[in-house]
Amino acid sequence: MCADIANLPITILRSKRKTLSLELKDGGLLVRAPKRMSNWEIKDLILSKKDWIERHQKNISERRELQKQYPPYTEDELKDLAKEAKEIIPAKVKHYAEIVGVSYGRITIRCQKTRWGSCSSKGNLNFNCLLMELQDEIIDSVVVHELCHRKHMNHSKAFYDEVESVFPEYKKCRKWLKENGHIYLSRLP
Repeated sequence: MCADIANLPITILRSKRKTLSLELKDGGLLVRAPKRMSNWEIKDLILSKKDWIERHQKNISERRELQKQYPPYTEDELKDLAKEAKEIIPAKVKHYAEIVGVSYGRITIRCQKTRWGSCSSKGNLNFNCLLMELQDEIIDSVVVHELCHRKHMNHSKAFYDEVESVFPEYKKCRKWLKENGHIYLSRLP
């Protein structure tokens, strides 16, 4: 079933699922819905998520504009960034792990479109090679953030207190990354 509400093409896929999910995809809204959910229920849920849809549409438009302004990274540029990250980030992890008082597992460098870093429950750390494009203090803030997950595998107040006790400039760096990081991420092919 396909409809058009407020100039947004909507495609509804029904399956045995129990919940409704929304995804902006290819200029339209993809709705995954339970087989037995009525069209009225779906429409009401879509309307209740109007702000979310508009916010994400705006983000997608902004990302497309950025892609016009900033050319995509070449394969060679990404390889160079990954090589540089493999030289720099492990030393930063080692330095801050001693301060935080934690151990860690494997360190992996990736080109990720949505994350700057992550920490697995086994203590393995992943970092985005695009960090090499950012200021040193921003890199440090991401490293500390991931290492503090070795103590708190969540984003609780205790977690952020730990991060800020190790890296007092964390809020400033996090704000900068939220406001500017998408410029770099949008350049990934």
